[in-house]
Amino acid sequence: MYDSRGAPPGFRYLVFMVDATIAPVPSLYVHVPFCAQKCSYCAFYSEAGNGALINRYVDALVRELDLAAPTLRPQTIFFGGGTPSLLTLRQWERVLEAMARLNLDSAAEWTVECNPATVSLDKARLLKSHGVNRISMGVQSLNENLLDRLGRVHSRDMVFRSFDILRRAGFDNLNLDLMFAIPGQTLEVWRDTLKEALAMGSDHLSSYEVIYEEDTALYAQLKAGQFEVNEALACDMYEELVNRAAAAGLEQYEVANFARHSAGLEATARELPSHACRHNVNYWRGGSFYGAGPSATSYVRGVRSRNCANTQRYCEQIENGQSPIDSHEQLSPLARAGETAAFGLRMNAGWPFAEFRRATGHDLCNEWASEIEQLARRGWGLRSADRFQLTSHGLRFADAAAELFLR
Repeated sequence: MYDSRGAPPGFRYLVFMVDATIAPVPSLYVHVPFCAQKCSYCAFYSEAGNGALINRYVDALVRELDLAAPTLRPQTIFFGGGTPSLLTLRQWERVLEAMARLNLDSAAEWTVECNPATVSLDKARLLKSHGVNRISMGVQSLNENLLDRLGRVHSRDMVFRSFDILRRAGFDNLNLDLMFAIPGQTLEVWRDTLKEALAMGSDHLSSYEVIYEEDTALYAQLKAGQFEVNEALACDMYEELVNRAAAAGLEQYEVANFARHSAGLEATARELPSHACRHNVNYWRGGSFYGAGPSATSYVRGVRSRNCANTQRYCEQIENGQSPIDSHEQLSPLARAGETAAFGLRMNAGWPFAEFRRATGHDLCNEWASEIEQLARRGWGLRSADRFQLTSHGLRFADAAAELFLR
């Protein structure tokens, strides 16, 4: 039994969220929850998968995309995980053919996350031929001991080999992910990693400080007293990152993200380098996005929803004509504006007052005047005639600054 939109009754809430009569959703995130093994720092939903489960997931994912497609017009697409590159050629063909059939394959930016251990020339060429134009490769470190400490399945040699394969396949927009303040990582080791990574000439660099999330191996080790967090060393590593990235021609546009300019790519905004990740910019600017796959989150017209974080149950619910959504929350306009302010301040450009008003209907300058003044007094923020932004020092503490703006 199907309703007037052709969807099974259990999907009515999902279809309501993405009603085709309203402005289409501009960003699509697809969660691929499978990994060869769990990394010691990872709190994202992921699991080891066998061929049968992954095939079942692919079928369910295609069905979810079928239902959501009429109201999606993605300008950006991001396949994250997990390890999307773990899918076989045939599984990728199934997904990519569905994307083409549903007219979801013409985004200006289409990113797929890859692990260096699972990159092949055939797979890279397949992705490129179907419209994928950006690869984000999870390197994390180029030190073998630290790779083992993090539970990564790749070696440093695989990083260089995979990078060359991706260039040979025609990708001219490659991101490298690095981590710093890893337990056991010295400043000298971090400098060596930065030197080698920047010499590769990637178009984008993302680099995050280790966060100790509950239910991760690193968190358990920290609580057991196996190591201590050295905040001073982490600050030195961050400063090294910012300085060396700039010297290599990568412009910082967000706390942890750096990108090159290129005449061949149109910048997303006046203040952004042309290789900035447009998908993430949409998050930071409070834009709508649809998330498909187990545990994926959507944010559409002030409603935040999340699919169930269990691949078996996700597949069962879709196979039974039920919505995979596990929870949803309607945010008030003020709560939405506060979140938008908080995320946007992670960007070097901060928030232009006129742009914030257009995006949220709220006045950042007046409604958050005391918070702006507080951050300015600390030396973390800078208010000018047209905007508020964090200083270079304030960006180091962007998360703490952002909390002040939440409502």
